[in-house]
Amino acid sequence: MAEAADFQGTSPSPARRWLRRTGALLAGAPLLAGLCQFSAAVPAQAAAASGSVSVAIDTLSPTVPTDGDTVTVSGTVTNNGKQAVTTAHVGLQVGPELNTRSSIDAVTENEDSLQGTTGSEVGGKYVAKFAKLTPGVAEPFSISVPVDELDLGDPGAYQFAVSLSGETSAQPWDHLLGIQRTFLPWQPDEADTKTRTTFLWPLISTVHMTAETGSNAQQTPVFLDDDLAEEISAGGRLDQMLSLGENLDVTWVIDPDLLASVDAMTHSYRIQGEGDTTIAGTHQALAKQWLARLQKAVEDKEVVALPFADPDLASLAHKGTSVTGSLSHLDEATDVAATTVRTVLHVTPSTDFAWPVNGAVDPSIVKVATSAGADKVIARSDSLQETAGLSYTPSAARPIGGGTTAVVADARLSTAFQGDLTKASSTTLAVQRFLAQSLTLDLQTDKQRSIVVAPQRMPTASQADAMAEAITALQAGNWSQTQKLTAAAAAKPDPEATTKVPAASAYPSSLRRQELPKWAFQQIANTQNKLGNFKVILSYQSRVVTPFGLALNREMSTSWRGRSTEAAGFRRDVEAYLDKLVSQVSLIDKSETKLSGRSATIPVTVQNNLVQGVGHLRLRLTSLSPNRLEIGGSSYYEQPVEVSGGHSQTVKFTTTANANGKASVIAQLYTEDGQRYGKAVRFDVKVTEFTATVMLVIGGGVLLLVLAGFRMYTQRKRAAAREADQNGPDDEAGEAVDGPENPEGPQDRLKEEAGTGSGADGPEQPSDLTADTAAESADPSGTGERVDR
Repeated sequence: MAEAADFQGTSPSPARRWLRRTGALLAGAPLLAGLCQFSAAVPAQAAAASGSVSVAIDTLSPTVPTDGDTVTVSGTVTNNGKQAVTTAHVGLQVGPELNTRSSIDAVTENEDSLQGTTGSEVGGKYVAKFAKLTPGVAEPFSISVPVDELDLGDPGAYQFAVSLSGETSAQPWDHLLGIQRTFLPWQPDEADTKTRTTFLWPLISTVHMTAETGSNAQQTPVFLDDDLAEEISAGGRLDQMLSLGENLDVTWVIDPDLLASVDAMTHSYRIQGEGDTTIAGTHQALAKQWLARLQKAVEDKEVVALPFADPDLASLAHKGTSVTGSLSHLDEATDVAATTVRTVLHVTPSTDFAWPVNGAVDPSIVKVATSAGADKVIARSDSLQETAGLSYTPSAARPIGGGTTAVVADARLSTAFQGDLTKASSTTLAVQRFLAQSLTLDLQTDKQRSIVVAPQRMPTASQADAMAEAITALQAGNWSQTQKLTAAAAAKPDPEATTKVPAASAYPSSLRRQELPKWAFQQIANTQNKLGNFKVILSYQSRVVTPFGLALNREMSTSWRGRSTEAAGFRRDVEAYLDKLVSQVSLIDKSETKLSGRSATIPVTVQNNLVQGVGHLRLRLTSLSPNRLEIGGSSYYEQPVEVSGGHSQTVKFTTTANANGKASVIAQLYTEDGQRYGKAVRFDVKVTEFTATVMLVIGGGVLLLVLAGFRMYTQRKRAAAREADQNGPDDEAGEAVDGPENPEGPQDRLKEEAGTGSGADGPEQPSDLTADTAAESADPSGTGERVDR
């Protein structure tokens, strides 16, 4: 009896392999050689499972045939074996109807396997014959067959295959050598109940703009590279998305950062070069043309605006919420989204939708997604999976609590266009599989349902081609009708559909590994703090706050997934450029300062190399040895500072020295709210002339002043004494000197006797000098005259 391992497609267990090897050793070399030949034959049989001839279906037209059509299949067959294939022919096989979506998955997994059956060959004249297929040579074929010859029955998705049969020298009989399975959707008449299908058309790119802008009035932006110009050029990815999307009935999902970047290219812009150099951008006309086409394409279509720069909601939820201020960036990104779209495209977008990566959700992601105002989360059915055992795919809308609606995109349809679709054969298979899944979904039930298709965020040009081909066929088919995303979200939910958000443990580990790390959000927060301290001193804050605010949003972009090195470099460059701007307002270094005398002023200069003026700053000068050197009568003193752009200002501080020697001083700028600004400047102040000699000189000067005053006092006292002696003893009789009966007083008499009165010698002159001592008089004293001795 044959062991299970002997059957094709199976392998022996480890224990049986050990027994066989032991038996082979005991049996000897002949048996061992035979066993080796058998072992070598197993891989050959496994390889034969996919056939020695590859069959590629490059076109299948029409993709959805109806009554009276002729189906044309073209492609190539390539002999990958070492032996020539003779008397070969390519035939068409139609299998039974596939009633379930999982059966379509099973066919897809074995699309080129020789194992299993597909159906009977159409045969007859509907074959392509080859006398010989040379190894390594691809031969084209084309077969056209009326749809009536295919014996298609009820509406549904049918397995459809192109096979090659022939002979080889090793097997000289007609046998199957290669096959390619696909699907043929068959819905010749209008379906009784059509599926309402929403297809999202994402217009999203990577980060292209830096935080740097020119110092001119226009603030010329600086781009990381010129890749965006390539994407919007003819044949580029974004040009292809626009060219295809403008002819489709889809919901446009747009990252406003892309619009802002292309709009910036319509004016003067520069591109980073080597080192700190930049070069002028030259694609203004291209950017204007692309934007004009996009404006026309969306003028009557639904537009959904993601938060600016498409922030990574899962990274925020899992790593960013533990860092203070991270969620505020999501609020800012949401606020600027609608404004950007209205300004650039002249349409009002919906900002109610949040779109986590791959539609993968957990409670924390939903909480973050809705924190900025969105009340609808675009999830995917392979994340929010059905657990109620429904026999059909329910509508997309699901109430998940808190007034939030999960719009669950269908995973099979959403992932149909991933992978390499650069080959025509890959595109054909993807389109036919998508259409087969859509038709089978429609035939599941008579209930009216709303289905959403959310493809990958940034499809390649070839993936976009496949998507457009499938959408065109779907919209021309008989089982689907187009619906806007807002309508799908507002549709009545299926009461039996799952509404429970999966736990955090169910979040895919492959996606979690691509998230921004916690330290990335810490770096973003650090840059934000620096920006906050910087902006308060600026006369025109928007020149700095706007470009840096957008740059911080870009640092959290979903587009950094899988590019951790580039993401870290972008964050580092943003912070470094901010540091460079901050350093343009600084204190000029000072050397040692010598202080002459007890008090003096110390000048400190503030330099502003920015193009705009700065203010709301205070310059503080602090003495580290206040007992030796006081500043403004204390250990420190501060003064307000305002400096025009491109200028400097010198601030003077009054100081008082109390002792000889050196005193260290620190100059530091502060913002008005008390935050340190920039680097401090430390310098020494040396008191060199406050000596003993200076004290002696000062003391001697004071002594001379005292002596001079004493001399003046003694001189005046002696003069008064002499005058009293000259008046005589009669003064003591108490007579009035200038009484009424003697109107002419003694002073007047003295003046006359001295010749200075108003006598014959002329009038008295103000500048005339009087005698130090009055002239003596021989006349007796008058009655009542008093003389003070």
